[in-house]
Amino acid sequence: MKKGSGMRQLLAVLLAVWMAAAGALGAAAQEEKKQVAMSFTARSALLMEQRTGKVLFSQNETQRVAPASLTKLMDLLLIFQQLQSGKLTMEQELTCSAYAKTMGGSEIWLKEGERMTVEELLKALVVASANDAAVVFAEAIAASEEEFVRLMNEKAQQLGLQNTHFVNCTGFDEEGHYTCAQDVAVLARELMTGYGEQLTRFSTIWMDSLRGGETQLVNTNRLIRFYDGATGLKTGTTDAAGHCLCATATRDGLSLISVIMGCKSSDARFEESRQLLDYGFAGFTLYQPQLPQDRLHPGAVQQGMIR
Repeated sequence: MKKGSGMRQLLAVLLAVWMAAAGALGAAAQEEKKQVAMSFTARSALLMEQRTGKVLFSQNETQRVAPASLTKLMDLLLIFQQLQSGKLTMEQELTCSAYAKTMGGSEIWLKEGERMTVEELLKALVVASANDAAVVFAEAIAASEEEFVRLMNEKAQQLGLQNTHFVNCTGFDEEGHYTCAQDVAVLARELMTGYGEQLTRFSTIWMDSLRGGETQLVNTNRLIRFYDGATGLKTGTTDAAGHCLCATATRDGLSLISVIMGCKSSDARFEESRQLLDYGFAGFTLYQPQLPQDRLHPGAVQQGMIR
């Protein structure tokens, strides 16, 4: 056997599988041509199928906009990576600094020196979009928010988010702090694909509490309560960003990610997200093609061609 022939046979097998799968995606593309015309009051919108990453609908998807608290999707990705590596544990207690206490906006009113477990802080971050909790995590992971933001931008580059740049970990409006609907969807897909089971423990909570019931939490994403199959994910609102929502939902094995950026009202972001998700579930089906065994046999490869 010539050197490298085993690898070439393996590549031939993989190529056969890819070609069969491509046929399935081609069928889905034909369905996409039938999509009805949709437009939204949102500045930008996008619908993605989570498993394949296929975009099912888009409008101004690469337009740079303020992300508001959708920023925290990147926080969550870095947090879950730390949990996966064992550098953080759910039972570990983190301490609120004097700086974290001053965040304002959406918060759980942490006091300087107050300690909460990672699990409690995650609940505050995901359910209530707590800015003080976000900074506590940033300081625990990277010693300072500034250093944590550097890690956020580094990860954005690794994911190929070409229209995203972070200046803070909370989502407050600042010059140079921006993203786009397409990048938000890619980030959400990375998060849900890698850590969906852990994340949805929190993102599907409608109401809960902290401090023994003293602090009540209500999910800022009301689709969790009112949309069948909703699994998350994150709301965001600032003056510059308007009302934003990255929503995720699963029905009959089909998982969708919708992104709505820059609505003029909170009601509009939920209604337009619902429209996007309804369109996806009504018009698309994810299926696994049945591959004949003879298409999986190794084939001879010569100069990059299957013979």
